[in-house]
Amino acid sequence: MASSRRLRALITNDDGIDSPGLVALATGARDAGFDVVVAAPHVDASGVGGSVLAVRDGRRVRVHRRELPELPDVPAFAVEGHPAFIVHSAGRGWLDPEPDVVLSGINVGANLGHAVLHSGTIGAALAASLHGWRGLAVSLGTPLIEPERPHWESALKVLPDVLDVLLGAPDGTVLSLNVPDLPVSELGELREARLAHWGSVRVRVDHVSGEDVDLLHTHEAELAGELEPDTDTALLAAGHPTLTELQSVTDRPGLLSGGSLRRRAS
Repeated sequence: MASSRRLRALITNDDGIDSPGLVALATGARDAGFDVVVAAPHVDASGVGGSVLAVRDGRRVRVHRRELPELPDVPAFAVEGHPAFIVHSAGRGWLDPEPDVVLSGINVGANLGHAVLHSGTIGAALAASLHGWRGLAVSLGTPLIEPERPHWESALKVLPDVLDVLLGAPDGTVLSLNVPDLPVSELGELREARLAHWGSVRVRVDHVSGEDVDLLHTHEAELAGELEPDTDTALLAAGHPTLTELQSVTDRPGLLSGGSLRRRAS
C-alpha cells in the first residue's frame, strides 16, 4: 500500500446515511489518520446482503450530496442503491482516487454466525475484497429494542487495534468486528472468534391469510439456550469484542476427480 499519501477509507453502512453509527465510524477513521469519504444508502437497507440493486432511471442512479454536521469537511453522499452497489461503483470509476479500505458500519445490532450472509454491512466489506481492497465490517451488539444511547464509543475504543490488524493483512482481507453494547470500562479483551452455526437472533415467519392479500408475518427473538463455546455469539455474550476473518464466495476443486462426487453424496 502507498506510504507517500494518506490512505483513503470509504465509509458505508446498511442502516442508511442518517445513522449515528455511520458518523461514529467516519469519525474513528478520520481520527486514525485516514482520508475519509462517506457514501451510504439514502434509506435503511438492512438485510440486503451482497445485493447490487439500485433505483435506476435508465442507466442512472441518483446520488445526493449531504453534509454531516459532525464532519463538515468530509465529503458525504446518499446513494439510491444498496451497500455493495456503492462499493462496486467506487471501484468502477465513480471515486477518484479509489479507496484503499472499505469500513462498513457501525451497524445497529451484531452480525454473528453464518447468518452474516444476509447482512448488508458484511456485504459491503466482502464487495471490497473483489476489488482487492481490505474491508472491515463493524457492528454493535445492541438488543432487539434499540437503546436510546448505544455505546458507539466502545466500538471506537477497539477500532485502532483492529485497523492495525487489517492494514497488516494481505490485500483483499475482510474482517468482521462485533462489539458488546457496554461501557468501555466493562469490555472484555478482544478475541478472535469462529462463526456460530446461526447467530444470536432467529426469525419466525407465519403465513397469515387475508381477504385481499396473504401476508408473511415475521417475529424476531433472541436465541435461548447454551451458546457454542468460542464462537462469536458466545464470546460477545460474555462481554468480549470479537474479530473474525471472512472469505467471499470461493470454489472447491475436485468435484469430479477420483470418485469424490460419490463420496460427497454419501
